[in-house]
Amino acid sequence: MAWSVGGEGRVTVVRLLHRWPDRYGVVGYTTSGRYGETALVGDVPVPGVPGLSLMDVAARHRPDLMYGSTGTEGFAEACWLISVGWSARTVPKPGTLELPHAVWILDVDRTVDLGVVMYGHIRLHVGRLTLTDPDQMTRARALARPQ
Repeated sequence: MAWSVGGEGRVTVVRLLHRWPDRYGVVGYTTSGRYGETALVGDVPVPGVPGLSLMDVAARHRPDLMYGSTGTEGFAEACWLISVGWSARTVPKPGTLELPHAVWILDVDRTVDLGVVMYGHIRLHVGRLTLTDPDQMTRARALARPQ
């Protein structure tokens, strides 16, 4: 059953290659919880661009080879997605959109409780991310265009 979670704070938005050689989507990364213990990574919906199943994108990168498994279904994929978001924030590449204050809603497709700490997070919510400010949403969607 899908559900939504909302919040406000820092959101990092990046262009993500999801099918070689030229199919891009846009993802946003933020955190929630008193200490940011929950990572949220969401596909930003872009008109004309098919929605991304971020767990499927992660699985195609074979994250199990890097992160192994704790026996938790989706663990390696969750770690890969958290790494994508955290890396985009800490070492931004050209075109990264950093929104220091954004109000957002994530329609959650999946939650993975990691059982370990990954970049300060113990859980991941993954799904579809919407920024409530129309200007911020327009700027985020613009990242999907060819650079």
